Amino acid sequence: MHILITGANGYIGQRLTSVLIEQGHRITCCVRSKKRFSTEHLQGEIQVIEIDFSENIPSELFPKDIDVAFFLIHSMREGPSFEASEHRAVTNFLRQAAATACQQIIYLSGIVNAEHLSRHLSSRLAVENVLRAGTIPVTVLRAGIVVGSGSSSFEIIRDLVEKLPIMITPKWVNTKCQPIGIRNVITFLTGVMLLKEAYNQDYDIGGPDVLTYKQMLLQFAEVRGLKRYIITVPVMTPRLSSYWLYFVTSTSYELAVNLVDSMKVDVICRPNNLAQQLGITLITYKEAVALAFQKIEQQEVISSWKDAFSASNTDPQIISNIEVPVFGCYKDIKSRVIKDNEEEVLQRIWSIGGNTGWYYGNTLWRMRGLMDKAFGGVGLRRGRTHTTSISSGDALDFWRVLIADQQNKRLLLFAEMKLPGEAWLEFQVHQKAEHSELVQTATFRPKGIWGRLYWYSMLPFHHFIFNGMINALLSDEDRK
Repeated sequence: MHILITGANGYIGQRLTSVLIEQGHRITCCVRSKKRFSTEHLQGEIQVIEIDFSENIPSELFPKDIDVAFFLIHSMREGPSFEASEHRAVTNFLRQAAATACQQIIYLSGIVNAEHLSRHLSSRLAVENVLRAGTIPVTVLRAGIVVGSGSSSFEIIRDLVEKLPIMITPKWVNTKCQPIGIRNVITFLTGVMLLKEAYNQDYDIGGPDVLTYKQMLLQFAEVRGLKRYIITVPVMTPRLSSYWLYFVTSTSYELAVNLVDSMKVDVICRPNNLAQQLGITLITYKEAVALAFQKIEQQEVISSWKDAFSASNTDPQIISNIEVPVFGCYKDIKSRVIKDNEEEVLQRIWSIGGNTGWYYGNTLWRMRGLMDKAFGGVGLRRGRTHTTSISSGDALDFWRVLIADQQNKRLLLFAEMKLPGEAWLEFQVHQKAEHSELVQTATFRPKGIWGRLYWYSMLPFHHFIFNGMINALLSDEDRK
């Protein structure tokens, strides 16, 4: 089957693309920027179209032989005019799709059962109506909060729970919603493809739990092993609520405004038998949170995990996210110009760890390894399998290799040491106009207040270690 996916760079789109490729479909992905779209871990027949649906599209860009088209474009982050942007996008999409042999459009919308809808949900309903006005049969799946690492709502809940032992919250935390796990969303989306009884129908999709936002926060904390207290006050205005979310979490103010607006509306599913019809077992909220933190149903399957898992506490069934997270993270980014001898720099990167060491402060690295081992971690005893070659899935001291892409000059490591959070270390060489540039990025996503204290307590060591390491990766000529 030939399937077209809009918003293929997005949270849902990336996961859907991976699943459909695994199922053997031919995929056309529509993205605003090809540079942001990576096919590195997508093995299959895939075509990428660079297209901005919010702009004028003078020509027909869709392939003529598509069977199913997914419309996954949402513009809630784009400020006060997001409704107009969404209307332009769906109008342009429908015009493109009408010129093809497309048999079905599938749209992921929001639950719109309340009498008074927020601007965000009203816009989703307006998009549905535009799609239904076309000639192609439409299937609409309406979801509330999607539970999975990386989604805006989920990461905001994470920020609140892990940053605030005591929360003074607005009264909208008593609003009810019906969250759904990301793996269930993907299964619903793929399950209705060319299902004729689903043509020109809409279905609410949600998990088995109807919870208030307060219950979601407390259950989230329970899964994470954190004790949290929530005090609700009736006097916090929507504007103050938006500022509260903006300053406490990592969301943008525009997104915070729209989320607060929507959080005042109950989002509970109307009964339907679609899950039974498709044979889908619905995941509870707490199960979905636990799965998210095991990195299950993330953007890419790392299938080359080997027996080195026996030397770590990492579950060998974990499906890891190959992209470094953005929400709630601290970063240490350093860059250096490579005047010549780029190959020497790459060779040093690919030789890091094991007997070679980490090029700077190896005594400190060994001390960190001993501390890790003392607390039941893997320490540095695993070393590396090969002296100069690295493959995705390899153990590298107390890191796991997620990406080892020599063609694109990128090495991404995930920490398996004992930490009050999660850590990534990335090396990448970028080609500039007159020279190359080495970029070294350390990312830390803390868990609770101890994670934040850990990061700040390590800052003096990071300054010396990360500066020394990137300098040592350069050739002797570049260090002059």
